[in-house]
Amino acid sequence: MNNHDRASGVHALESEAAFPMMASRVDLLSQVLMLIRLRGELIFSSELTAPWALQFDAGSAYFHVVSEGTMEVRASDGRRVTAEAGDLIVLPQGSGHSIGVDGATPVPIREVLEAQMREQLVIRLGGNGAMTQLITGAFRFEGDNMPTMLAVLPSLIHISKALRSEEEAWVEGIAHFLLAEARVPHPGSSLMISRLIDVLVIRAMRTWVRTAPPEKRGWLGALADIRISRALKAIHDEPFRRRTVAELAAIAGMSRSSFAERFATLIGAAPLHYQTRWRLLLANEMLKGPETRVSEVGRRVGYDSDAAFSRAFKAQFGYPPTQASRGGLSGAP
Repeated sequence: MNNHDRASGVHALESEAAFPMMASRVDLLSQVLMLIRLRGELIFSSELTAPWALQFDAGSAYFHVVSEGTMEVRASDGRRVTAEAGDLIVLPQGSGHSIGVDGATPVPIREVLEAQMREQLVIRLGGNGAMTQLITGAFRFEGDNMPTMLAVLPSLIHISKALRSEEEAWVEGIAHFLLAEARVPHPGSSLMISRLIDVLVIRAMRTWVRTAPPEKRGWLGALADIRISRALKAIHDEPFRRRTVAELAAIAGMSRSSFAERFATLIGAAPLHYQTRWRLLLANEMLKGPETRVSEVGRRVGYDSDAAFSRAFKAQFGYPPTQASRGGLSGAP
């Protein structure tokens, strides 16, 4: 997700033969996340007394670690959860959300931050009721592939302390170090914060796959579905091989119709559409390499002509592959 991760990923993608070797070592979630990068923007803590509510506008993605008390979280798509002390909430899509208690009218977070946050990195809001304490972080996913990849993530990830084993104190530990880096900046603090948020978000997704009810996992649920994950692994292990729905269904050990329906339900796209989209995402990364030729990349990902590759690429990203190529090389030598 950060630049060092992207560099290692692109190196592997530059060789069709090397990619299956990488895929045998890297799980599917890592393969997806390496195509987007994360940049931390802001860390602060909150002391909130009931009644209170805060509105977070669309733009940045956020996470909240509840240190004390409870709160209700409402995502932009209407999904609601109640979070308690020790819980982690991640809202990766950056589509806006609100948090609060006792039905208070939400106050825009930007107004509170502008009015209160100075060197102490603490905001206070509310009345004379029960206390809720939070550690909140804002971050953004970056990269040309970001819109496509972000769409497959849940609107809200809730990691309950009750679902974590006693030894899993990673939420509190990462949140503590994040706040410490923000409070007393040192050389490299910005990079440290981004890397720590990287770890927190990836760990949250991994825990979500393992603990959330299947109907709430969204695309991540496909990674925990034994049969569908077999087909996904086949696509990711050999991304440039064209497979039919029947072939993928056989790998999953399902009938063609049952496989296609289950795949579309979990992934949000038909099997062949996902296969094509994944190849184009990899092509987009390969085009960023030095002196990469569009025609060469098109052939490598399975297109017989430059025109067919260009049409598919533009339909996916909204711009032609020549625009994505760092070197702007489009023809053969």
